[in-house]
Amino acid sequence: MFFDQEPHGVFFLIDNKSFYSSCEAVARGLNPLKVPLVVLSEAKNTTGGLILATSPEAKQLFHLKANVSRKRDLPNDPRLWVVPPRMNLYIQRNLQINQIFHQFASEKEVWPYSIDESILDMTHSWRLFGNSIREVARLIQKTVRQKLGLYTTVGIGDNPVQAKLALDNYAKHDHELIGEIHYETVPDKIWSITELTDVWGIGPRMAKRLNRLQIHNMYELAHTNPYLLQQNLGVIGSQLFATAWGVDRTRLTEPIKTKEASLGNSQVLPRDYLTQNEIETVIKEIGEQVAARLRHHHKLAACLSLSVGFSYAAAETDGRNGFHQALKIEPTNDNQALTKQLLWLFRKSWDGQAVRNIGVYSSKLSPDTGQQLNLFESPLNQIQHSKLNQVIDDIHRRFGFTKLVYATSLLPGGTAIERATLVGGHNGGNSYE
Repeated sequence: MFFDQEPHGVFFLIDNKSFYSSCEAVARGLNPLKVPLVVLSEAKNTTGGLILATSPEAKQLFHLKANVSRKRDLPNDPRLWVVPPRMNLYIQRNLQINQIFHQFASEKEVWPYSIDESILDMTHSWRLFGNSIREVARLIQKTVRQKLGLYTTVGIGDNPVQAKLALDNYAKHDHELIGEIHYETVPDKIWSITELTDVWGIGPRMAKRLNRLQIHNMYELAHTNPYLLQQNLGVIGSQLFATAWGVDRTRLTEPIKTKEASLGNSQVLPRDYLTQNEIETVIKEIGEQVAARLRHHHKLAACLSLSVGFSYAAAETDGRNGFHQALKIEPTNDNQALTKQLLWLFRKSWDGQAVRNIGVYSSKLSPDTGQQLNLFESPLNQIQHSKLNQVIDDIHRRFGFTKLVYATSLLPGGTAIERATLVGGHNGGNSYE
């Protein structure tokens, strides 16, 4: 094995253990590793309650496995704490945790990977905090524990993919909650993984594709002809081969070329919507939310898209899962202009099917540098619409969205008022920014 030419660094991938449930336990003065607790979202679109997080003690005491995802699967036991989510609390804790990480690595060397995971490049700074890399990892764990009461697991590697595999496969089972993989331990630590789905980047569908190539574990993946993998799986095949050898040439400091910017929102409805009035109420609500976000970011949209998903029964009958329509428009962020076009797209494509999810997306964005008057509309009306939008935005910003809503949102089917309290689809805050 010749790894001399590969990038060598010191990377930590740090995960907050059972993050949502731990935040809730600490907020109640409970030990997050000792209390049986689940975080249950009972938003209307969760069809009876969705389990977002389960504490380690709840998993062990009540044998709650990964397939326990609904309220109906929970035992009726007084020892079990069942609490609603608070997404804003979790976001706040995530920010506080990353601020702690900035004490050990510069801001440009800390990358939040998700709400409960972060990557730290400790290559240039670890010697400032301890005599060994593992000692520094323990110090970070203790600091987070002392300041926030949360437990963290740490994967350590010579590159990010080694750190990720160490986290997922070893740290979570280690008594110190630390796992390590280095180039010299690849045969022992990576090739010994027998379940392909235990590896980051390999889901059940990819595992089946690999099985068809007679690849059933990481040793076989590492010793498969890489050209065969690329021929059958494309660029993903090459990436998986590199993962099997613990190779990752990613430069996290390199700026990513982003695709064309867009703004949009979507929603899974709490039930099947059958009538045109109910469906159009939600389309207008989401359209106005997208318009408000465009104004918040000082953007105009020149392309508008509407995505409508049918219910399971309607999809089987119709033969389609739904429809997606897009339309080029005059650049705008006006509520009335956007909702008018959205309703036109809906009416020309909908044929009475039951609807279960709706999405509105805006693209071809340009800076809002001033109001461009439309020659085919009264200038006075356009100026009045613009001023009205500004007043509405100001009220929402100062007092919250629910202080001023359209009357249609109070009709059956309206969801905007409830959605205003959600973050990521769950209880937690204002989503109109």
